Amino acid sequence: MFRFFSALICFFVLGSLSAQTKSTSNISPQVQANELLSGLTFRNIGPARGGRSTAVAGFHAMPNSFLMGATGGGVWRTDDGGTTWRNISDGFIPVGSIGAITVAPSDQNVIYVGTGSADPRGNVSIGKGIYVSYDQGKSWQFSGLEKAGQIGRIEIHPHNANIAYAAVLGNPFGPNKERGLYKTVDGGKTWKQVLSISDKTGVIDVTMDKNNPRILLAAAWTFQRKPWTTIDGSEEGGVYQSTDEGATWKKLKNGLPEGILGKIGVAISPANSERIWVLAESIDNEKGGLYASHDGGKSFRRINGDRELRTRHWYYTRIFADPKDEETVYINNVSFWKSTNGGLHFDRIRVTHGDCHDLWINPNDSKIMIHSNDGGAHVTYNGGFSWSTLQNQPTAEIYRVAVDNAFPYRVYGCQQDNTSISVSSSVRGGTAYQQDWLHVGGGE
Repeated sequence: MFRFFSALICFFVLGSLSAQTKSTSNISPQVQANELLSGLTFRNIGPARGGRSTAVAGFHAMPNSFLMGATGGGVWRTDDGGTTWRNISDGFIPVGSIGAITVAPSDQNVIYVGTGSADPRGNVSIGKGIYVSYDQGKSWQFSGLEKAGQIGRIEIHPHNANIAYAAVLGNPFGPNKERGLYKTVDGGKTWKQVLSISDKTGVIDVTMDKNNPRILLAAAWTFQRKPWTTIDGSEEGGVYQSTDEGATWKKLKNGLPEGILGKIGVAISPANSERIWVLAESIDNEKGGLYASHDGGKSFRRINGDRELRTRHWYYTRIFADPKDEETVYINNVSFWKSTNGGLHFDRIRVTHGDCHDLWINPNDSKIMIHSNDGGAHVTYNGGFSWSTLQNQPTAEIYRVAVDNAFPYRVYGCQQDNTSISVSSSVRGGTAYQQDWLHVGGGE
């Protein structure tokens, strides 16, 4: 009976369209279709199961408030330590792919967001520049760099929210002159390119000496995605240092690997500016790995070549220094790793999902962190012994969609780095949570 009833509905709609076409033959079918569909609106049916996130940040003066950037779902905020999340970018930022989020240390009202995830797997979405909020994310203003492509990191001056640096990897699909490092001194109203290597090599990471903001480190990476291959690394890659707020730069070489280099992550210890770490991928396996400096970058030595710290380097390669302890450093890879002896040895921290991308550590309390991965973003208050749930973020990347003939009908899809899933088209409360899910096959 249901199938027959459905056929009657289809027949009625099609019949109406046919009659309308005869009486309004001078109106194109496309115009008629647009008029009929104009009353339809999208609604979120879930699933509320987190998707890939490569950007997170927090408010050091508000330990329960954090930000997450999804690779396909915009910017989200929690004010209860990850118990609930809400979108704060819809209607302002026109793309869903977020590559960087930073809250100004000197003014928690100011937030910079760089679009375009810079951990560029095959299904990456291109960005559309930088956006700035001056009211903690209630509203956003376009700030520029519309053709920047993918933005990997934004660093803000610790005492002046108007000064910031943006690491621009560039268009992932072809050369573009916008690649490089940019600086603003007027809160994002204008940006100046302060480091340019070539139209094929961009900047993937930038870090600032929190004790001397004149000192910057920038990591250059050559990267493009082709339909048939990936261009990953070149001799243009490496670590560049500025000691005059970005006015001039020099490539660091003393002890660092040379030749063809891939993706690089950099970190300076806020607890001791002489301690610097460089996580580098080299075409020579015996040269890739973790390098450390104890003299502010004058010299480096390779201290760890563990392949687990640099697996699938183009997707990860992020390193973070603890704000309080100069011996503690974290690395994101397939797993989440922590060292308490300066990087000589790492232990795995258990997280609720693998493929780890970004980390923010509260400078007032190192046990408070937000971490992102291919399952979303989660919060810890005890240094990683426990985490908030990922099952409350409707940011899943669904590769394909199908529906069945049930009433109400169910919607089926395969989620990036997760299982296939089915949810009802008619969900109580508007979004399908775990009790409404069905797993109907394999992953992706």
